[in-house]
Amino acid sequence: MTAFCRDCLAAAPEASRRCAACGSPRVVSHPELDRLAIAHMDCDAFYASVEKRDRPELRDRPVIVGGGKRGVVTTCCYIARTYGVRSAMPMFKALAACPQAVVVKPDFSKYRAESRRILGMAAELTPLVQNLSLDEAWLDLSGTDRLHGAPPALTLARLQARIEAETGLTVSIGLSANKFLAKIASDLDKPRGFSVIGAEEAQGFLALRPVSILPGVGPAMAGSLERAGFRSVGALARAEPRDLGARWGAHGLRLSELAHGRDARAVNPDEGRKGISAETTFENDLAALGALEDKLAPLCDKVARQARAAGLAGRTVTLKLRGVDFRILTRRKTLAIPTQTARTLFSVARELLAKEAGARPWRLIGVGLAELSDASAGADDFFAGEERRARAGESALDALRQRFGSDAVTSGRILRAKAAPREE
Repeated sequence: MTAFCRDCLAAAPEASRRCAACGSPRVVSHPELDRLAIAHMDCDAFYASVEKRDRPELRDRPVIVGGGKRGVVTTCCYIARTYGVRSAMPMFKALAACPQAVVVKPDFSKYRAESRRILGMAAELTPLVQNLSLDEAWLDLSGTDRLHGAPPALTLARLQARIEAETGLTVSIGLSANKFLAKIASDLDKPRGFSVIGAEEAQGFLALRPVSILPGVGPAMAGSLERAGFRSVGALARAEPRDLGARWGAHGLRLSELAHGRDARAVNPDEGRKGISAETTFENDLAALGALEDKLAPLCDKVARQARAAGLAGRTVTLKLRGVDFRILTRRKTLAIPTQTARTLFSVARELLAKEAGARPWRLIGVGLAELSDASAGADDFFAGEERRARAGESALDALRQRFGSDAVTSGRILRAKAAPREE
């Protein structure tokens, strides 16, 4: 099979513009279609799409999911994007670009539930599903042709149609020979897209693209590459790998591989999460340590609860602060023993915060756990006695929250902060 219709799933002649069976223009055609098995699935404007589905009156309106006027855009619908609104944009800029937008506060419990539904459908097709986030995942359908009676491309099209029919949400699929190319493909035709990049065409496809398309190339790295004369992926592909390695080490060698369209990473369902974090933007800038601590405490509680729920513990505590100039400052500390308790998390983050408070005002604070591992791994550690006791106490609070509601039990500090928030 080298072509099929995404609406009726009938086979189609290669290069057909419309399906002969149903007349749909949504025909997927590619000479390698029946040989590719690595896919990237990306939910379309996920949070905003969930809100629009649940509130039909918002269907034709620009929707922004995010915080207050001093917050940032978590995500936005495609209508809002036509006005220039983008994820991570400050809310005041987003509302200036699209003043008629409807702003919805994010409801992550709802988004997590929908994510589980969608990823559950994917897991019915293959055990090789690697989650990247709530709204995207890689899938490897190698060797599933006989099981599903169809090549991976057609199986993915069926999955895409099932997700839309059962959840009212849409996803875009990228199909290719490896994870890197599949992820690029999924961005080519959103929303409701199904794009294919074959192994044979990969290097030519990438050649004229900017180096910023490569994973791990942020603004700083892109600037460094451009100053060295590498503005396009094709320029990187023409360079000697040893020269890139001499200048940028292992990262340079990795970029050389990617520039040729090569990516040996397997789809690994067991690849751990990189971190758990939470943050909040203030209504008014804060500089005083006490006021910042009051904002920090509930974030530590939230992160610790998520870690316990996932059975994870983190060895690195990260503090994030954003200044009034929107510049981000990050501080981190590595622990001797991994933690999953708010007590330890707050203690370490407060220590980091004390070195930064008072000098200048801040508009956002965040805290996170990284270097995650199975929480049970250190359960018998002789030196983890205090951590075990704190975990036992906080786990008991989790049980009470599960029974009586998430706001039924909270710490004294968080309660005092809610009742009488500090002024700067």
